Amino acid sequence: MRSTKIVATIGPASRSVDVLERMIRAGMDVARLNFAHETPEEHAETVTMIREASEHAGREVAVLQDVPGPKLRIGPVQDGVIELGTGTRVVLTPDRIEGTAERLPVAWPGLAEIMHTGDVAYLADGAIRLRVDEVNDGEVITEVEVGGTLASRQGLNLPNVTMALPAVSEEDLRLIDAGVEMGVDLLALSFVRSRADLEPVKERLQAHRRDIPVIAKIEKPQAAANAEEIVAAADGIMVARGDLGIELRIEEVPLVQKRLLMLAGKYATPAITATQMLESMVHSSRPTRAEVTDVANAIFDGTDAVMLSQETAIGRYPVEAVAMMASIAETTERELPYGRWLTDRGGHENGSDESATIAYGAVGAAYQLNLKALVVPTLTGRTAALMSAHRPRMPVLALSPRPDVVRRLSLHWGVRAQLNEEPSETFDLLEECSQAAKAAGMVSPGDRIGITAGLPAGKAGGTNLFKVHTVE
Repeated sequence: MRSTKIVATIGPASRSVDVLERMIRAGMDVARLNFAHETPEEHAETVTMIREASEHAGREVAVLQDVPGPKLRIGPVQDGVIELGTGTRVVLTPDRIEGTAERLPVAWPGLAEIMHTGDVAYLADGAIRLRVDEVNDGEVITEVEVGGTLASRQGLNLPNVTMALPAVSEEDLRLIDAGVEMGVDLLALSFVRSRADLEPVKERLQAHRRDIPVIAKIEKPQAAANAEEIVAAADGIMVARGDLGIELRIEEVPLVQKRLLMLAGKYATPAITATQMLESMVHSSRPTRAEVTDVANAIFDGTDAVMLSQETAIGRYPVEAVAMMASIAETTERELPYGRWLTDRGGHENGSDESATIAYGAVGAAYQLNLKALVVPTLTGRTAALMSAHRPRMPVLALSPRPDVVRRLSLHWGVRAQLNEEPSETFDLLEECSQAAKAAGMVSPGDRIGITAGLPAGKAGGTNLFKVHTVE
C-alpha cells in the first residue's frame, strides 16, 4: 500500500468523469480546484464529476479548494492565451479590458504607485520577465526582456516591491462561501504571510459551522520567515515552490522546503510539496530523471503529499502523470528512515495530550510487536492524523461515521479511511475493527493489529485506549 498521497489539479485535460475515474484508479487521493481560474459554477460542476468518478472507482477522494489570496494577477486575455514576444513593449493598466500582447489589465489600481523605472516584474511563474521603462498616468509601461506564453488570470510577481494587499479579500471570502456550498473537503489559502492571515478564513468557516481544514500555502519571503508560527496555526501547509522561486533567491528554495517539512513533522501538520514536480509530463509521456529524483527527495524529507499542477490540468498525459507519481512514491517508500521519524516527528513532548501520547505509543508498539496494521475508529480524524505524523511503516485504517472526515484523511500519509458507524460496546468495536482490516486486505487470520479507541464511545477527542488484537 502506497503511503505518500497524490494531489492532482483538475483542469481542461482532466475535467471529465472518465478521466477523473482513471486518475483515481491510478492513485489520485486529492483533487485540487484552482479558484483563480474558472467560475464557482464551473467548479461546482467539477465537484459533482469528482464525486461521481469516486463512486465509480470505489474510493473516496478529497476535494481541495485553492483560494487565490493576496496575489496580483492579470485579468482575462484574448482567447485565454497570448504570446509576449521578447523585445516588445507591454502596458500594465488598471483598465478593465481584455488583455492583448500590447496591453494587460491588472486588477489593482495602486500598481503604478509602487513601481518605478528599472523595476522587474515576472509573469507565468517567472517564465516571462518584464522591465519597467516608465510609469505614466496610472499605467506601467514595460519592455519584455524574456517572452513566452501567458494565460488569463496568471500571477504577477514583484519580488523587490512591498505591497499592502489585504490578507483575505472580499472576493476570497465569497469564493470560500461557494466552496462550502459545493462541499469541498479541504481549503488552501495562497500567499499567507503570518498566522494572522488565517484568522479571517477560520472565522468565515466558523460562521458556516464547518470545520474544514485550512492549508497555508508558503510562497512569500515573509511566510518563510514566519514558518514556525504558520505551521503551528494551520491545519496543513503547502510548499508552493513556483512563487517561492521568484520571491526568494532560487538556490534557497531547497533549504526552505527542507525546513518547512521538518517543522510540519514537528507539529504533526500534513504537508504538500508542489510545483513542477513532473513538469515535462505536460508534453512528454515520461518525466526527466531530475524530476523523479525531486519527487523522491521530497518524500525522503517527510512530505505527506506530492502535487501535480499543469501536468494534470492541461497536460497531454494526466492519468500517466498520476501513475508515474504513484510508482515513484512506492519505490521510494522502501528505503525511508522510519525508525528515525518515529522519534523525531509528531510533537509527542506534549504529555498532557492523551490522544497524542497514545498515537505515539501505538506506532512504537506496532514496530516492537510486528503488528500488521493500526485501526483507528475516529469522529474527527485527529488520532489517525497523529499516527500518520510518526510515519508508521504499516498501514493505518481510519474508521469514521463522517464522510467529510473520511475524505479529508486522504491527505494524510499512510492513512486509508472508510465510512463506519462506531459500535457502542467495546467488544463489538474490537471485532468490527478486526473485520474491517481483514476486508481491506491489510491482514489475514492470525495477524495481530493495534486498535485505538475512546471510552466512552462516540465522544470526539476521547482516545484513551490501545489494544493489541489477534485477527480471527
